[in-house]
Amino acid sequence: MKKNKCVLLSALCLGTLLYSKTNAQSLVNPATEAKITTLIKKMTLQEKVNMIHANSSFTSAGVARLGIPELTTSDGPHGVRVEHGRGWDVVPNVNDAGTYLPTGNCLAATWNPALGYAFGSVLGSEAKYRGKDVILGPGINIIRSPLNGRNFEYQSEDPFLVSKMVVGYIKGVQDQGISACVKHFAANNEEVDRFTVNVEMSERALREIYLPGFKAAVTLGGANTVMGAYNKFRGQYATENKYLVNKVLKGEWGFKGVLISDWGAVHNTMEALQNGTDLEMGSDIGTPPLKYNKFYMGDTVVTLVNSGKVPVALIDDKVRRILRVMFKTHMINGGRTPGAYNTQAHQNTALKVAEEGIVLLKNEGKLLPLQKNNIKSIAVIGQNAERPNAYGGGSSQIKAKYEITPLQGLKNLLGSNVKISYAQGYKIARGQQADAQMIQEAVDAASKADVAIVYCGWTHGYDYNVWDDNAYDAEGADKPDMHMPFGQDELLKAVLKANPKTVVVLMGGGPIDISQWVNDSKAILEGWYAGMEGGNALAKIVFGEVNPSGKLPMTFPKKLDDSPAHKLGQFPGVNGTVHYNEGIFVGYRYFDTYHVEPQFAFGHGLSYTTFGYKGLQVQKTGSRQASVKVTITNTGNTAGAEVVQLYVRQQKPSVERPDKELKAFDKVFLKAGESKVITLKLNSDAFAYYDDKKHSWVADSGKYDVLLGSSSRDIRGQKSLVL
Repeated sequence: MKKNKCVLLSALCLGTLLYSKTNAQSLVNPATEAKITTLIKKMTLQEKVNMIHANSSFTSAGVARLGIPELTTSDGPHGVRVEHGRGWDVVPNVNDAGTYLPTGNCLAATWNPALGYAFGSVLGSEAKYRGKDVILGPGINIIRSPLNGRNFEYQSEDPFLVSKMVVGYIKGVQDQGISACVKHFAANNEEVDRFTVNVEMSERALREIYLPGFKAAVTLGGANTVMGAYNKFRGQYATENKYLVNKVLKGEWGFKGVLISDWGAVHNTMEALQNGTDLEMGSDIGTPPLKYNKFYMGDTVVTLVNSGKVPVALIDDKVRRILRVMFKTHMINGGRTPGAYNTQAHQNTALKVAEEGIVLLKNEGKLLPLQKNNIKSIAVIGQNAERPNAYGGGSSQIKAKYEITPLQGLKNLLGSNVKISYAQGYKIARGQQADAQMIQEAVDAASKADVAIVYCGWTHGYDYNVWDDNAYDAEGADKPDMHMPFGQDELLKAVLKANPKTVVVLMGGGPIDISQWVNDSKAILEGWYAGMEGGNALAKIVFGEVNPSGKLPMTFPKKLDDSPAHKLGQFPGVNGTVHYNEGIFVGYRYFDTYHVEPQFAFGHGLSYTTFGYKGLQVQKTGSRQASVKVTITNTGNTAGAEVVQLYVRQQKPSVERPDKELKAFDKVFLKAGESKVITLKLNSDAFAYYDDKKHSWVADSGKYDVLLGSSSRDIRGQKSLVL
């Protein structure tokens, strides 16, 4: 075990080094461009067109006579998808059971960009082993509403946190010689009508909230590919959106890679060609079987070019972008190293992400950690305690080599030293209500045990073939509300009454309405979907072998009506359009500005130790830059990690601005009694807002507050500076 930990720590140290010192390798260099030009000159028009649309479910054509291979993609974003053939049938008896990493919300909850790099490295290595060229992840759409069925894949409500985590992830993947594909560009924030809904928002909201993560992915992470979204944006489909793709992505940001459509996201040949779509995937045109040459960017393009309606230079640009990615990832020029699959080191990364991502939400009376020597019996309650999740969620389905469930994790940790009884408590089935007999069995078990642990919350759609069945966290479906299904509230109220020493473990893609029983609970953990080692990680945290250090990457409202997307805006769309009337006031920006009390604040997460903040210093380092220093001390008796969060507030803004905005953070690991000086940098971006009228970023002169804290609602120190 110690050896494995050393291996993991070495990998994380390397990840930190690479993440901090390497720059994204440019897709463009003169020597490669010359080779690409030569190849394009040798290609026929038909060969070029074949390269810009799919030729099977997950591949696009190459040109064998010129040594250009097919481009092979695979879904992520937290594992390499189960193997498909040329069509959509799952291939039996192949080695596709790999590493099931925690989902995106758990990764973001680590607030550790070095783990983002390690996470991406696992994906890149395993994709390479499986013969993939592009891993379709990460997903970074902003968590706008608690109901979005795909929140589990996405990372945060905050664009700064997303930006920091996505860069590490992308570099981790691409340092393995595989392309990351950041998705879904842009404003894909609901699932139920994702294919048709038209998103309307202000330019300021777009620039300040919904685009920064994508910009960081391209300009800092160097993402080789970007996936367009299904939805419309201001009346035009996002994948073939002139403003989003041509003006912003390829124009302002200088993206030289490939804009890939989501599967079936292309709707018009001319708009796709002219507005930046480079590779069309998954279009289902006509009757089965699929005729790939009949895609929008198929043979019709040959006709258009030959008739003079479309210049061949437009097609050449798309082919050039694909070839750039192929050269960079050694698909053509050789040199691709072998990958590795489901290794011990990869499993250790899955465990580490889970350990750092699980969040201790409440710990009244210090019920946690439980002490092995003082516990003789545990009642484990809830179907989520024994239900695997790897093969759910829609396109993110993964065939895991194994998956440690929470119940198995407790058994692994405790062995035969503690008596563990299990009661199902509820039944996961669409429309299932509280079951009186199951609840009574759970109550009986809890009342007879020293402590009870209830595993509850959301569930994945389990079987891809019926992926909307029980799909409270899944592609293509949104949650009906924030209330736990299957009668879990009734179960919890009864169990908490039967045994006050009950630990509640929430599982799933994000916020849950827990108002019916939260005041009666002493200890609550957010366990997310924590991957193949999630059960072991949860057990270690419950019994104190790991000190929790996760922080919420999104606000947990007390009730759905408190969420700004529902209070001020719309969710889902109405008559085909969704208006983001909340503007920039997403998540904590709304809760803190409008003084709405959350259930748990953005950035919140408890520890088994305590941390002191002292000696806060703020020093200007330029007209629009500053350096912030603070000494963090572990004032408790247990080693642990604190996420130091830096927020900025303009005192007298000339335009409406949030009460505070996250602009820097650092995760610091400290032994008991240890102190460290943390330095955080603020550049001009930290003080700027987007001016809709000037169409530019503006950092006003004036007084700003710099706030350091443990969450957006737990501010430990404050200083001011004048720009």
